[in-house]
Amino acid sequence: MTDTKSTVLLKHHLKQLKLPTMQQECEKVAQRCASDNADHLAYLLQLSELELIERERKAADRRLKAARFPAAKLLDEFDFAARPSVNKPLVLLLAKGEYLDRRENILLVGPSGTGKSHLATALGMAACAQGRKVRFFRVTELITQLLEAKEERQLLRMRQHLAKLDLLILDELGYVPASKAGAELLFDVIATAYERNSLIVTTNLPFENWTEVLGSERLTGAALDRLTHRCHILETQGESYRLQDAKRRRKSG
Repeated sequence: MTDTKSTVLLKHHLKQLKLPTMQQECEKVAQRCASDNADHLAYLLQLSELELIERERKAADRRLKAARFPAAKLLDEFDFAARPSVNKPLVLLLAKGEYLDRRENILLVGPSGTGKSHLATALGMAACAQGRKVRFFRVTELITQLLEAKEERQLLRMRQHLAKLDLLILDELGYVPASKAGAELLFDVIATAYERNSLIVTTNLPFENWTEVLGSERLTGAALDRLTHRCHILETQGESYRLQDAKRRRKSG
């Protein structure tokens, strides 16, 4: 009877202390420790480890959800053999996340469909797994949100949110030219992140053609100056995966 009362009270206290995993597992772990002849400290150690593991799992899930990746992409799924232009040793080194501590940027440059977004997402997911705050944007999406925030007088709030990130991923720079106001707001994001946060930028445009997006030579030069100061450049060359897939389907059809 005493054991039952103790169990009920223990679960109640663990619930009040907001330790749900310990609450759920306390009886099961107690039985295992009793059969293993483990002492009370070993019991407490096992319970606390389970709580920490579950907390980290939930925190990792929250970081992935907050990053808003369009799809999950892992480095193990990237076909480096099909993209010999990609510096695989550098990618694997970057996946360890030390560039984030040094506030360095990554530029992924290459034609459409050559794996830039895959690599950017995979590096972003690796950063999430390391406890970093990450956010993924398509450039057109970010510019639209910045313009809306400015119109609604919420721009400062959005800038503060972006400033808290460890890594900001800007995907598909160069596909759609920005308006003058949009280009200025995008530059502001890049300039604010300089030496404070890391950026990953994917683009299908050579650097000399970035004026097609940003409009102004002055703005383009200033943006590139900040992005390339502390930067790793990865090139993805070759035929588009999507084009290759379409050709395979056509042949099989």
